[in-house]
Amino acid sequence: MKFSTKEDLEVPIDDVFAMLSDYDAFERAILRHGAEVARTDKMDRPGVGMTWHARAKLRGKLREFDARLAEYDAPNQMRFEVLSKNIEAGFLVELVALSRARTRMRIELDVRPKTLSARLLMQSAKLARNTLNRRYKTRIAHFATDLEERHKKTLRTAGA
Repeated sequence: MKFSTKEDLEVPIDDVFAMLSDYDAFERAILRHGAEVARTDKMDRPGVGMTWHARAKLRGKLREFDARLAEYDAPNQMRFEVLSKNIEAGFLVELVALSRARTRMRIELDVRPKTLSARLLMQSAKLARNTLNRRYKTRIAHFATDLEERHKKTLRTAGA
């Protein structure tokens, strides 16, 4: 099942990419939401091969999964591969500069079942596809707004 949406941000492409590749900030946010996440690679700077192991409660059960940064093309795109016992997913973030201060961000999530139980879950999710799509687009829109706000704070702090 594939979800895709795009948002235009009033932020230069390099700044958007810098915020999106601040993996330490994302790790802290995940921990604040009650999940566990740990880096499992020894890389000292962002790039292909970064890996994480995470545990989170989803749909009432503790789930474990591994994520790997599979593509890192600054400032244009990043692609992650996520694997768990039941599913595999691809997560793509593409950026396109619309002007010096404006960026289009496209985020795509492609989830594929690996087991029969996951296939059944996907079938029921397909019945609720419109609702899931609407939620996905709303969350990405909120995320884009948060990125713009973070950028504005950075500009105010730098100018002060």
